Amino acid sequence: MASYNVNAVVGVQWGDEGKGRIVDYLASDAEIVIRFQGGDNAGHTVINDKGKFGLHILPSGIFNPETMNIVGAGTVVNFDRMKDEMDNIKKTAGITIDNVFIDERAHIIMPYHMALDGAEEGKRSEKEKIGTTKRGIGPCYSDKAARMGIRAADIMDEERLEARLRLILPKKNRDLEYYGLDTVTLEDMLALCARWRAEFGDHIIDTQPIVRDAVEEGKKILLEGQLGIMRDNDWGIYPYTTSSNPTVAGACNGAGIPPRAISKVVGVAKAYSTSVGGGPYMTELFDDDGKRLRDIGGEYGVTTGRPRRCGWFDAVAADYACYMNGVTDIALTKLDVLDTFKTIKVGVGYMIDGEYYRHLPETRLQERAKPIYQEFEGWMSDTTGCRTWDELPEKAREYILALEKLMNTRITYVSVGPERNQLIIR
Repeated sequence: MASYNVNAVVGVQWGDEGKGRIVDYLASDAEIVIRFQGGDNAGHTVINDKGKFGLHILPSGIFNPETMNIVGAGTVVNFDRMKDEMDNIKKTAGITIDNVFIDERAHIIMPYHMALDGAEEGKRSEKEKIGTTKRGIGPCYSDKAARMGIRAADIMDEERLEARLRLILPKKNRDLEYYGLDTVTLEDMLALCARWRAEFGDHIIDTQPIVRDAVEEGKKILLEGQLGIMRDNDWGIYPYTTSSNPTVAGACNGAGIPPRAISKVVGVAKAYSTSVGGGPYMTELFDDDGKRLRDIGGEYGVTTGRPRRCGWFDAVAADYACYMNGVTDIALTKLDVLDTFKTIKVGVGYMIDGEYYRHLPETRLQERAKPIYQEFEGWMSDTTGCRTWDELPEKAREYILALEKLMNTRITYVSVGPERNQLIIR
């Protein structure tokens, strides 16, 4: 039987768990890093010896010239934003980026997707707003599901591209007219795609044979997504979700890797919790503790700069996420943010309409849920200098072990700061 060496990194909360620093650590010796879903609507913050970077669509292995980086079939790509991101990294980090490839099956975000995204969100009431970044992600995935999308392969074939656009544009222009927006022309879209073909044509490839060979040869492969399971389009807080599947199942689909080849699943969770966007969030805080978590943790979106909603750790949601993803190892990030809290709370259940829940219910019940908390004594000391498990304060270790028990999953990595060396490995 083949020996597989494929690691997947997934978020086990609402997104923004600090996956970037974990992926950056694991990507340092990966031979292939594959971004398997999503677009440039969420970001990873990576801090290394070249500086601090917000990655939105580029895989986190780009800083290692020996690593092949793939933007997988499950993603949606805005080539203009990708170019801006690449140019910024080239300038800031002083590196050349020729190790990034886009699978020819990836769908392309067109200008009309971004226009329609903003228009549709604008029509919703405050209560109904999903919290979209208005970057065209949802409309692009909608077109994918409706078989009306443009794929990277299409822009490489001018004749096929024109035929596809002639089929698609009449409906898109009707949609644009409905919202009072400017329509687009076939000529402009063809010219735009021609520019993208010139800029990225050498990077658009069929990755499946390459990935299959790497899997079967036991090469070290890392799969990275965005957001977390609570934003999953099937198992998250629908309709306040993203339009894809940021789960291990989504990783297999979006990267083109069979489930049995996944050898390790690292679930990333903050030592508290945050959320960007609408929808229920049971342990959200509206008091001084919530403000302190935001201020100390620097909780503002990498892509949008929006202030994140902050709250205590929700062990019910995290346990659900670990089961759904088959998580083998937890990476607990931002433990240091809790260093000055005298009392730390963890959500261990919910009361909904007078009934106690120890499992995560569907969205409509989450909207009525009140958290049941277990309290822990804070350690009230600086953990940022700790580099081993034994160096952590006793109360911090007790907190971590309690979370481990509540999630029924081993916490293998503990982050006490953003730098690469501020990672404790148990």
